[in-house]
Amino acid sequence: MGKSQETFGKKEKEKKRATQRQDKREKMEARKANAKKGKSLEEMMAYLDENGNLSSTPPDPRNRRIFKQEDMSISIPKQEKREPEDPTRTGVVTYFSESKGFGFIKDSLSQESIFVHVNQLSERIGEHDKVQFEVKSGPKGPVAWQVKKI
Repeated sequence: MGKSQETFGKKEKEKKRATQRQDKREKMEARKANAKKGKSLEEMMAYLDENGNLSSTPPDPRNRRIFKQEDMSISIPKQEKREPEDPTRTGVVTYFSESKGFGFIKDSLSQESIFVHVNQLSERIGEHDKVQFEVKSGPKGPVAWQVKKI
């Protein structure tokens, strides 16, 4: 007599698949039994209140506001013209390493730390020196350019 081709693992997998199929059938039947058919239009309706939030109650017609088409802007508003800022700023060197070739300047206006490289120096600087510089945007943030000692 020959040995059965089904191993214990195969039997267990088949049992697991069968129970999953049965669970799925039971869930589907439960959903069908509990489904509400024929909802009325009022139950399906959603309203927006004056703040733009969804609600199930209709808005009060007394709170209705009328807008003129001319008052609505669809595009991005134009920026107001500002006076150009003075590109030169002043600050104090908080850290500078001659061996590494870089340091940081603390801006006197914004109090932010700005990176400075030795290539942008017109003369040697040290820590706690007051300097004048221009700020440009670098790959990792603001960078000081044309740094001069005051």
